Amino acid sequence: MYIKNPMEIEDKSMDIIEEVMGDTSFTEEESTVAKRMIHTTGDFEYRKIIVFQNNFIKEAKDSIKAGGTIFTDTKMASMGINKAALTKADCDLKCYIDDERVYALSKELGTTRSACAVDLAVEDGVDMFVIGNAPTALFRLLELVKEGKVNPKFIVGVPVGFVGAAESKEYLREFDIPNITTIGTKGGSNVAASIVNALLYMVVGR
Repeated sequence: MYIKNPMEIEDKSMDIIEEVMGDTSFTEEESTVAKRMIHTTGDFEYRKIIVFQNNFIKEAKDSIKAGGTIFTDTKMASMGINKAALTKADCDLKCYIDDERVYALSKELGTTRSACAVDLAVEDGVDMFVIGNAPTALFRLLELVKEGKVNPKFIVGVPVGFVGAAESKEYLREFDIPNITTIGTKGGSNVAASIVNALLYMVVGR
């Protein structure tokens, strides 16, 4: 026989993760986020590479409680975020990657659509950012921060890959912005979504 109930499966998974994680320097809420990231990836190395900065969880929770629009760099990240919890929090998601303006701007500037999507989000007044795939999106966001064009309430910065991912996250850690990052190449849209879900569940429950 096997376990069929989805919540029972998740609860058992979390128990296993907690046992394997052992003692860490994380707070209780940080551990909750870390466990969901590990649950999503099946990768226990995350417990060693997650970095929380500038009171990330409190600031992100407060921002979510206040409601508003959250930027995601990919549709995959948007798809992975719990819509019922999002609605309870009076938040919505915006992914500009397929916006016609992004295609035009990318062609004009010779840069990635992901970076151009950030420009449009900032123009629209978005100030909560979730980046799980594109280092260029994170680099561009930080350029706009330095230019004084946006003051993010929080940044989930976990782009994945071998070109620019580690460097973009390292650069984010230099900023006085509430953020969560991973050290090195690991991350991804699924990881970004898991972080947002953990925050949403803290705010509105399951």
